[in-house]
Amino acid sequence: MAELIQPVRGMNDVLPGDAAAWAFVESSASDLLDGYGYTRIRTPAVERTELFKRSIGEATDIVEKEMYTFEDRNGDSLTLRPEATAGMVRAGLSHGLFHNQQQRMWCSGPMFRHEKPQKARYRQFHQLSVEAVGFAGPEIDAELIAISARLWRALGLESPALELNSLGTPQSRARYREALVSYLCAHRDVLDADSLRRLETNPLRILDSKNPELAEIIAGAPLLADFLDVESQAHFEQVKQLLDDVGIEFVLNPRLVRGLDYYTRTVFEWVTDRLGAQGAICSGGRYDGLIAQLGGRDTPASGWALGFERVVELLDAEGAEIPEQLPDAYLVTAGDEARRRAFAVAETLRTDLPALRLAMDCTAGGFKAQLRRADRSGARLALIIGEDELSSGCVSVKPLRSDAPQTIVKFEELAAALLREATQ
Repeated sequence: MAELIQPVRGMNDVLPGDAAAWAFVESSASDLLDGYGYTRIRTPAVERTELFKRSIGEATDIVEKEMYTFEDRNGDSLTLRPEATAGMVRAGLSHGLFHNQQQRMWCSGPMFRHEKPQKARYRQFHQLSVEAVGFAGPEIDAELIAISARLWRALGLESPALELNSLGTPQSRARYREALVSYLCAHRDVLDADSLRRLETNPLRILDSKNPELAEIIAGAPLLADFLDVESQAHFEQVKQLLDDVGIEFVLNPRLVRGLDYYTRTVFEWVTDRLGAQGAICSGGRYDGLIAQLGGRDTPASGWALGFERVVELLDAEGAEIPEQLPDAYLVTAGDEARRRAFAVAETLRTDLPALRLAMDCTAGGFKAQLRRADRSGARLALIIGEDELSSGCVSVKPLRSDAPQTIVKFEELAAALLREATQ
C-alpha cells in the first residue's frame, strides 16, 4: 500500500463537520456587505513580489521573514499573497476602478505566511477583506467599524471589544518615530534581539512586543497622540463622535500601531479574551497613501480584514448557535425501477423548489439501511418510492423528527405538499 501524503504543516483542511460555521460567517458577511453597497471582487492568490514590498514595507516581518516567494520559469519573482488589500488596490489600478470613482469592495480567500503554526495562527489562513476607496471623511471609517460591529451581532458573538487609535499622517508619524527611537536608544541595554532589529527598521512595531520584560519600557514610551497634526486630531475626534452617536463602545489604545506600513490616521482592532494569545479577530484602518505608493493618484482609502479561522474558533468558544446545513428531505427507494424513477422525481423537485435541500440515497442497499441513513442525515422527512408507490404514481412522506403520521402524495402534487409542510 502506498504511503499516505500528509498535508503541509500549518495548512489545514476544512472538513464537512466545520463547513457550516465557515458558511455561516461568509454568508452573514456577504448579506451585510450587500446591504451597505459593497461589491465582491476576486483577485489572484499570486502577485508580483514587488507589490508587497512597496505596499506592506520591506522592513516589516511579513516581507522580511514570512512571505512565500519564488521565481517562476520566466525568472519573475512571485509571491503567494500574505494579505488582500495590496492585491485589491492593484486590481483597482490595473482596471481603472479608482479614476474619478468611489469604490466599496470586498473579497475573501486564502492568504499565506510562513510563520510558526500555533492555535489560530496558520501558514495558510483565510481572510475577509473590506475596502472603501475614494472617501476622505471620517464617516467611512465609522461605517467600516459599524459593519464589523453588526457582523458580530449577526453571528451571535458577545466578546469582541473595539480598540481604537490614530497614527496621524506620515509626517506626524515621522516626528513620533524620531522621538520613539531616541527614547528606546536610551534603553537599548534592556531591549531583546527582536526589538533591537526593529529599532533600525520599524521601531513602532516594538510597541506591539509581547515580551513581558519590555512592558515597563513600552509603558513609558512617548505617545503618538502627542505628535498628531491638527487635521488628524480633528478627523479622529469625529470618528469617535460618530461611534458614540450609534452606541458603539471602544477603548483608546495608544500602543495600537498595526503591522503594515501603509496605515495612516484611524486604526482599530476587534479583540477577544476567548482565544488566548491570538486575541485579534479583525483589524483595519485608513491607508490614504497606498494607492499613490503603488502608482495611482493620491486617493484616500480605508478598510479592514478578519480572520476566518479565528472567528470560527470564537463561535465555538462562545457556544454561538450556527444554523445547521441539514437536508430537508431524504429520498429512499426499493427496487431498481423505483430508484430510476426516483432520480427524475428528485430533479423535478429541485426545479420546482430551488430552496429545497434534498439528498437522494444513491446506493443499492436495503430499504431499512436507507432509512437509517435518512435518519442519521438529520433530514426532517423521508421520501419513499417503492413498488407500491411506483405503481400508483405516489410518494410516501414519512416525518423523521415528529410523531406525525406518514402520508401518501401524488408525484405531481409533491412540490406543493412539501412547500406547505415547510411553512407550517
